[in-house]
Amino acid sequence: LEALTAQIKEEGGEAVWLVTDIKRRDDLIQLAGLAAQTFGKLDVLINNAGISHLSRIDDLQVEDWEEMIDVNLKGYLYGIATAMPYFKKQGFGHIVNILSTSGIKIVPLQGVYAGTKNAIRTISEALRQESNGGYRVTGISPGFVRTEFIEGMKNQEMRTIFKEKMEQIAISPEDIANAVIYAV
Repeated sequence: LEALTAQIKEEGGEAVWLVTDIKRRDDLIQLAGLAAQTFGKLDVLINNAGISHLSRIDDLQVEDWEEMIDVNLKGYLYGIATAMPYFKKQGFGHIVNILSTSGIKIVPLQGVYAGTKNAIRTISEALRQESNGGYRVTGISPGFVRTEFIEGMKNQEMRTIFKEKMEQIAISPEDIANAVIYAV
């Protein structure tokens, strides 16, 4: 993080950071507070955290479900709840939620993961409709992205299969970053 901050500053930008656990609402409140204090306002919140534990639903990997719900669903809601007071006070702001095509095309082994992403898609659309132009809400639904995402998969066989698929068809993280920049 220090190296990335230094690179941003070398390129004429300004950056601050705070180690944040999206599962802890207080961490997000502190991060938004740091951003607002440093820059005088909070323009954009990008919800991008995500984990996936792929398994059959009838395997009953309940702890994995809870973790995906905590990160992929509750974490995003905590981000929205943290940013919204700033946006309402300022009269502007932009929430960008990184979703997934898994929330659109439902396939075996991704039921709970897809459910969390589909829930955020629904919440994003409802929030957009409720905004009345006071803030913006954008959902970006990438397919397979070349990240460390699959390293969190507990099932070694699935990790191997997805790693091979990633090498064949995954898009770059820079492509998603560019989509966010375009949306903002």
